Amino acid sequence: MSDGRSYEPDAEHAFPDERLNDVLVFLDADEEVQTYLDAQNVNPVSRMRYNDHGAKHVSIVRDRALTLYELFHAGNVEFNGAADQGLDEADEPVIVALAATLHDIGHVVHRDEHPYYSIPLAADLLDRILPEWYDTADAVRMKGEVLHAILCHHTEETPLTTEAGVLRLADGLDMERGRSRYPYERGGRGINTVSSQAIESVTLKAGDGAAVLVEIEMHNAAGVYQVDELLKAKLIGSGLEEHVRIVAVNSSEGGENIVERIEL
Repeated sequence: MSDGRSYEPDAEHAFPDERLNDVLVFLDADEEVQTYLDAQNVNPVSRMRYNDHGAKHVSIVRDRALTLYELFHAGNVEFNGAADQGLDEADEPVIVALAATLHDIGHVVHRDEHPYYSIPLAADLLDRILPEWYDTADAVRMKGEVLHAILCHHTEETPLTTEAGVLRLADGLDMERGRSRYPYERGGRGINTVSSQAIESVTLKAGDGAAVLVEIEMHNAAGVYQVDELLKAKLIGSGLEEHVRIVAVNSSEGGENIVERIEL
């Protein structure tokens, strides 16, 4: 579910039409998009020794965003982004997928304030991509919803749609140790890198009393920073607080396990 592979819905969880699948195929084959996903990793990783923000990160965030979309939908959580614009339900996951793919391209300019740089860069790409499936009016509406979601993955901004909240939460769920592999190998020992190294796995499933249960396994207490500081910041203000339950477990041997439950 959350190993970074491209999203492939099975027959039981197929979406109303093939538009999402077509968009995903297009994005994965598009040279300009894929070059951005590679180039956007240079500033944060190569120059600043920060965690991965390239193609692998985007793949994981997109996969988890679409998994969250399914779980929230199954849990009867209302989505309003596409609906408010008079778009189809089938456009909801397209908004999520496009925003997840393009949310970090502003890193090609700078890590600092990158969500604001992502907006004009993503807008240019969307002007080329969206007419493949939408007429002018619907392309404008889709563009606005995708850009809103991209902007609001930044915790300084407030998501006004469920689609945007899903992306924000999914961005915080890429926290396993693989994400900090590059800076760690190059000597980076900041709190983001060390705490990410402590996270073994993240699992998303239907919750008991909540639409989504997030289970996080860590092998030492440093991982608490990822959960209590970074992930919590993404969840609070997302509009999804009441629909998500987070459980973090320290699975290390030789001492008492730390179990933290966050219910917001």
